[in-house]
Amino acid sequence: MARLLLVFDQPERFVAGTVGQPGERQFFLQARDGARVVSVGLEKQQVQVLAERVDGLLDEVVRRTGGEAPVPAAAPLGSEDLDPLDAPVTEEFRVGAMALGWNGDTELVIIEAHEIVEDDEVEVPDLEEDPDDGPACLRVRLTGAAARAFAKRALSVVSAGRPPCPFCNLPLEPSGHICPRANGYRR
Repeated sequence: MARLLLVFDQPERFVAGTVGQPGERQFFLQARDGARVVSVGLEKQQVQVLAERVDGLLDEVVRRTGGEAPVPAAAPLGSEDLDPLDAPVTEEFRVGAMALGWNGDTELVIIEAHEIVEDDEVEVPDLEEDPDDGPACLRVRLTGAAARAFAKRALSVVSAGRPPCPFCNLPLEPSGHICPRANGYRR
C-alpha cells in the first residue's frame, strides 16, 4: 500500500486544538489551505513538547544566525488564532512519532507528524524523506512567525485544561480531588 503523505507548504492555518470538555479533551493538529483541511490526533503531552521544541528551535536559529534569520523573538502582534478547529474534525490518523527541523535554504520550519506504527519492521523515515512505504505523515512547512504563533497557541491550549493540584500536580476535578499526598483525603 502506498504511503499517505499530506504536505502543506505555508498553509493558511496550522494550529493545535481540542474537542471536548476539560478532562475529556481530544487533541488535534489541524492544517488548512483553501478548502483542504487535515486533522491528526495526538496526546496533550505531544502538543506541549512540540510547542516547546518549536520555540527552542527558533531561539537556536536566532542565536546561530546572530538575528539575521527571519524569525521573530515572539509571536507577532495580531497573529493570535483564537478560532476553534475547522469542523468537522475528522482524524486522518493518530500521531506516534514527530520530527522537527529548520531548512536554512528556504528559511522554513518543518514539522512532521507520523502515524503510530504497530509493526516493528516499519521505520519512521528521516525528516523530509519520502520512501514509497512507511507510516502516514503530515508535513507542514512554516515561516518563523507562523511557527511562533503555532507554539504560542499550542501552549495556551494545553494550559487551558483542568488546573493542577498544588500538592501532587495531578489535575483537579470540579467535584474535588483525592490527593495521593494527603493519604487519600479530599483537598
